[in-house]
Amino acid sequence: MKRISQILSAIIIVLMLVSCKNAKQKLQEYVAAYNAAAPSFKADNVTLTTARGYINDDKIELRFETGLEQNKANMMAGDMAFSKLLKEMINKNQIPKDLVEEGIRFDAYFLANDNTVLSKKIIDKESISEILK
Repeated sequence: MKRISQILSAIIIVLMLVSCKNAKQKLQEYVAAYNAAAPSFKADNVTLTTARGYINDDKIELRFETGLEQNKANMMAGDMAFSKLLKEMINKNQIPKDLVEEGIRFDAYFLANDNTVLSKKIIDKESISEILK
């Protein structure tokens, strides 16, 4: 009986180690899942969204393309709307807190219709609490 429990314990430990994923694997899975779900993404002014992973940098780049023109009014309004959108995405786990806590940084870009940056936000361990306020 003792031998059986030792074998079962060893099997359980091996299974746990195999099933545990590191942050880089989670980053890759997140990017693939995000891009697969992107066609159904809905947000004000957002026409397209994509994710790109940078494994060596522990970073994910989120791009939100809009139909807005690049001007001061849209930059100011876009910055507020973008902050609200990112907060909602974190609360809905579309941007997973656990990835941020594991050291993955999200660089999020809100882009004008000419692909220039209206707003840029970095979501990391230090900034996530500020975004969630």
